[in-house]
Amino acid sequence: MRLAQQTSPGHSHRPSFTEQLRGMPSSPRGTRQLSLSEAQMRDLMNNPPTAGSADPKFAGRDWQHIAVGELVHPEDVRWVEVDTGVEDATNLLTESGAPALLVRASKNENSAVATFDYRDLTQYLLFATGQLQPDDEHLMVFEKLAKKAQQGHKIPLRDAKSLGNKEPFLTLPHTADLTAAVETFGGGVHRIVILKEGTNHAIGILSQLRLVKFLWENGRAFPIIDELYPREVKDLGIGSQGLISVNGDKPLKEALMLMNNEGVTSLAVVDNNYNVVGNISNADVKVSKIRPKQVSPEALYSQGHQLLTKSSSAPLLENTCIHFISVILSTRGMIDGKDSYPVFHINPQSTLAHTVAKLVATQAHRMWVVETPTPSSTPSSSAPTTPGPGPTLHAIPISISHPPVTYPPHLSTSLPQANPPFQPLSATPSVSASAMPGHHMSGRLSGVISLTDILNLFARASGLHPTDPEEARRKRRGSSSSSRSGVRGSLDSARSSVVDLREKR
Repeated sequence: MRLAQQTSPGHSHRPSFTEQLRGMPSSPRGTRQLSLSEAQMRDLMNNPPTAGSADPKFAGRDWQHIAVGELVHPEDVRWVEVDTGVEDATNLLTESGAPALLVRASKNENSAVATFDYRDLTQYLLFATGQLQPDDEHLMVFEKLAKKAQQGHKIPLRDAKSLGNKEPFLTLPHTADLTAAVETFGGGVHRIVILKEGTNHAIGILSQLRLVKFLWENGRAFPIIDELYPREVKDLGIGSQGLISVNGDKPLKEALMLMNNEGVTSLAVVDNNYNVVGNISNADVKVSKIRPKQVSPEALYSQGHQLLTKSSSAPLLENTCIHFISVILSTRGMIDGKDSYPVFHINPQSTLAHTVAKLVATQAHRMWVVETPTPSSTPSSSAPTTPGPGPTLHAIPISISHPPVTYPPHLSTSLPQANPPFQPLSATPSVSASAMPGHHMSGRLSGVISLTDILNLFARASGLHPTDPEEARRKRRGSSSSSRSGVRGSLDSARSSVVDLREKR
């Protein structure tokens, strides 16, 4: 049934909830300040940036009948070949800003056999620094790759992609409707490759985030979804309480191994009282998507590879998670000129609209649910605790003004300078969890809401039948566990693993 919005000349329409929210004053994030008080930081957490304007071409249309091809753009596709080196692929991934690269057999082809993303990069980093351990069956293959890496030889993607568990490679024709994508994403799949109808020609990648952003920006045209936004997340029954977290004083290598072993893309960083102090994600292995004018390409190249994409970054892996967060945020402020704020958490009373707005604004995959902190909940930095079981997290903020570039006193000697010579980040002292600005502003970690949970809710509200997200998470972790000790098959067999969702429907 097509739902058209009609108004008579003498009557003004009543704005929907999401339209009213998008009409609110812009977030204070739009105005850069030299410093931020705690009250201002809290206000930024509570008032995320509003979404953009709705696309008029979707007005009056039933979202379930919109084709997936209308949400992707062929010019956004970035290609690499199976013989492309990991470093070259990493440079393209970080510089293009794409969430993933499409991998093809040769430059003469336009059909993809796999993707290369930050999860693959994290697995390669763990391999290059000796964190991944093979079983006896794959020991010789593993040692051969390790020797090539240590000698500085190129490691092609066909080898790098065999180091760990791979996300399902799913495709849809560009004429398929959004119900197929929502139902698939609601079951835990993160991205779908879109093919030109009747061919294997890849014309785009549709991700969970892009679809959630589309449904958010055009929500008024989709009443079934729009009516969910004013409701509090605690009443919607979404999210997970089975959490994976790491103490901020634990070594970074433990966090990366935990993400790899559990098959998650991000991890909550907590203090000794389980208060959220930050987030580490696979995407944090990069420094920046933008080359600044004030930093030479050579310096930026050196800086990017000094951070985490070289085996020489081993000392940084031995340092704490909190230290890594401070480096990431400070480097991001220096290179991108962006302030970083603690906007990656909500509370059980937050509305779905508030949650989705933050996900879209921060381009995060998860929002951490925290209980409101009490005056007595003062975090301690002594005696780090053991990470608890469960799913994921995001980055906490350091207030950085730009220009000029300034750093907190306890970080001023540990961060890279904008001008040569570049100082290695890996040799810097550790930063305690209690030293992080805003560490007491979040609250105790109690749950997580992901893009999967949001899309699963939308699918069920629309009468669809997506896979239970918890079941998908259990399968993903089981798959990750089974691939920990061995090297998986190469990309030569990837073609046979491509799943066309048309055959599933």
